[in-house]
Parts: sequence; structure tokens; C-alpha cells
Amino acid sequence: MAALAAMCVVAALPTQALAAGEPHPYVFDSEAKTVKGAAVNSDGPALTAGSAYRDSIKPGEKRYYRVDLDARTNAYISAVAVPGLKTEVASPDKVSVSIEDRSGTKCGSGDAQFGSAAYARPIAAYADRMIDKDSSSCQEAGAYYVLIERDGDAASAPEPWDVEIRFATEPGLKAAGATAAPENWPSASPPPPAGSPQKRAGGTSFSDATGITEGEWQDEILPGRTRFYRVPLDWGQQIFASADLGTSPTASDTTQSVSSALSVSLHNPARGLVDETASVYYDGKQKSVALDPVPPVAYENRFDSTDSTNAMRFAGWYYLAVTLSPEVGAEYGSTALSLTLRVNVTGQAKAAPPYDGAAGDFQVTEDDQAAADSGKSGSGEDGGDPLQLVAAVLIGTGTVLLLGLAVWLLLKRRRASGAPAGPSAGAPAVPGQGPATLPDQGHVPGGHAQGGQVPGQASGGQVPGGHGQGGQVPGQAPGAQQGQFGPPPSW
Repeated sequence: MAALAAMCVVAALPTQALAAGEPHPYVFDSEAKTVKGAAVNSDGPALTAGSAYRDSIKPGEKRYYRVDLDARTNAYISAVAVPGLKTEVASPDKVSVSIEDRSGTKCGSGDAQFGSAAYARPIAAYADRMIDKDSSSCQEAGAYYVLIERDGDAASAPEPWDVEIRFATEPGLKAAGATAAPENWPSASPPPPAGSPQKRAGGTSFSDATGITEGEWQDEILPGRTRFYRVPLDWGQQIFASADLGTSPTASDTTQSVSSALSVSLHNPARGLVDETASVYYDGKQKSVALDPVPPVAYENRFDSTDSTNAMRFAGWYYLAVTLSPEVGAEYGSTALSLTLRVNVTGQAKAAPPYDGAAGDFQVTEDDQAAADSGKSGSGEDGGDPLQLVAAVLIGTGTVLLLGLAVWLLLKRRRASGAPAGPSAGAPAVPGQGPATLPDQGHVPGGHAQGGQVPGQASGGQVPGGHGQGGQVPGQAPGAQQGQFGPPPSW
């Protein structure tokens, strides 16, 4: 049983833990509820703040959902579109999300499309409803409607995309602050992070993204797959990130170069896109790409008209998603290539804005920092060296097996010394011993037999640890039968 349990544990490990570079397809939030958006806004299913949901959407389709908002809280709805691994996508294909009030006024909207990196991968967009004392729309408490749309062109594949939906809220401020984003902030990239490189396997989705901090992180990536990492950024902190793609062992004079071979994107705690690049032109040689500099995290960034600055509006987990084009596999083979992330986090953490309530996802806690330091993912998995994870499981398995063997030997010794049930009243005693009575006032270990009878058996029935029909065990009365417990006779 212990061995079987151990095998089940190993089988349940993430694929990348068993073989480097073999991540699962996108793993949805384990607590995501399945919903079906409606074609009409009034029929849309209700979404609850702090929850995740799963749906699917076809080309040209519209999906409506309902959210009930108060007049004090900012709301964010994100949609992560996940085409199948082999689904054909085109540059114009995109997913859009918006929030509308009861009069049909659009409160906020966003979209994400594949662009030049026209290959299947998770893409994410979000929309918000902001509380603004100077605005006359979308400020009332009541019902609002979320609309998710999928657009493309005639070349778009007909297969539906899975969609992960998340509804998060941010409290308002106790007192109004500045309403303009900082104009000046450091934009020069810092020196490479200090320290030796460390291995850390990325996750497969936002929900199981592997925690990392400032440093150089080594991983592997398969063509067509996406790796997810998460970095805690506090108020006043700034992130710089770059990715290196290693050389291909199969490169030759006949292999063709691949454009937009590596897509690297940065997303904020509400799953909103901050920046993305896919400028890698891969020819089998080492390549490097860096995200554009973004400002330090500041509440006031939300008032900037630039999307990348606007998205750096709150503290929390920021996500790096890296996808290797499937065309790389067609040219250079399906083996994994080395991937190196270099991350710098600059700036001292500052005090949070005067939120009028709990910050929820929009903060960095001590537990968050510890998770990033140790490489824990959002699902609690360890994103460290895959071989170390397997070794830990095997050590645990050995411990379970040894404990099980020790318990079995102890029970066998007790049975052999006469601990099992003795004969019933009037039965002859075992030669050389006194009356064959049970220890502990006549109780069979694990049972409650009276007069030497095991529950569920007839009088004079089987005794644990027996050895065959009619066989006699030392310390037992004649006629004891084969037991129900212990290993089978063939052991």
C-alpha cells in the first residue's frame, strides 16, 4: 500500500518535475467555477468578487456576465484567453473585455491580440470600473455588465478558446491624493543582477506561476509552450527583466531562421498587460531580449494615458510569461532549449496609499516575499530544481515504506508471542503456557473480540496472522484458521 501511494504521488507531480522542459498546458485556477456567459446582458451569470471562473468563446461570439458593485470600490475583470496548443491563430485575433453600466455606458475596456507573434499562447486583457469623484458615469452602486468578445478575420480558426475570468476589487482611498502620474523616473537599465545563476522551473499559468526575486534564473522551454513566473513588487519598486534563449544543438546550414521566436510579456496583479515584446529573430544561436523600462509602482500611475505606465498602478505579484514559438520546433526539433531570465528589482518599498479597507491582492506580504525567495508557486508547488523535487519524493517514499515494515514486524511478533485471540471458555491451553487469555483484558489488537472471537467471524474463527487452513501458530489454540491481516502467505 505504501509503495502504491508513493507511485501515485510521483505520477501526480507536475510533468516538468519528472522530465525537464515538459510543462503541462495551461492549468486553470483550481478554484475556478465553470460558467456560461449569455448572449444577452440581462441573462448573464453573476460573478463574485475574489473569485475565478472558466468559460469558452468562439470566433465572433459575445459573452455577458453580471457584477454587483458598490459606490466605493474599484473593480477589475480580467480575461485570459487560452487557445489549444495546436490551434491556428492570426495576427488580428484578439480577446476584448469591457464593463458597462445599466445605461450601456462603457466604464472601462481592454484587449489583447497575438500581433506579430501569431502562434497559440495564453493572452490576457482586463477592464476596470474606477471610482472618480469628477466623473458622472459608472459611479453608482448596483448592477454592471461584463462583456467578453473574441474578434479576428476570415482566416481565424473556428475552435473555441478557453477563458479564465477573474474578478478582483481594490478599496478606495480614505482621503484624495495626487491625480497626476510622476513625470520623471529611472529608465536606465541597471547592471545584471549579482550572484550565481539558479535553477527554477516556471509554471504553466497565472495561478501556478513560480515565485522569483531579483537574480538570474535558469529554466528550459519547449517549442509552443509558455512558462509563467511571478515577482512581488511593492510600492515604489521598479522591475527590469530580460530573457536569453540558448543555442540549439541541431542548428546547421540548412535550418531556417524563425522570426518572433520568443514572446515575453509582463502583467500586473490584476492580470493586465504591462508590456510585451516578441522581437527575437532566432537562428540557432544565443539570443537576448529585454522588456522596455516601466516606472516604479505608484498609485498615481493610473492617471497616465500610456498603457504601460497606467498598468503599474498597484503593488502585488507581477507576472512574466515567456512563450517559445512552435516554428522553432519545426526547424530545430522538439527538444527543449535553455531559457535564462534576468530580473532586477530596484527601489526601497514605500508605504501603501491610505486604502479605506483591506488591500487584498494589491499588496506584498511577508508570506509573499518568502514564497518568492523559496520559489513557491501560486498553487503552493516548489518551482526549484526538478531533480531535487523528485529526490524529496523518493526519500519520503522510503520513509513510508520503512515505517510500514516496522509496524508489520511488530504486529507479527505480537501474534507470534500469543497476543492474538485465545481459545474460548473451556478450550485447552497451549502446552507450556498458562491459560491462553488475551492481553489487555481479552482485546484483539484493532478489534473488540469477546472470549477470543474476532468481530465478523464465527466462534473459533480466524486469527490475524494465521498461516493456512487448520494451521497452528505458536501461542494459538488448535484449530485457529488463516487470518485476515498481515501479508499473504506467498510473502
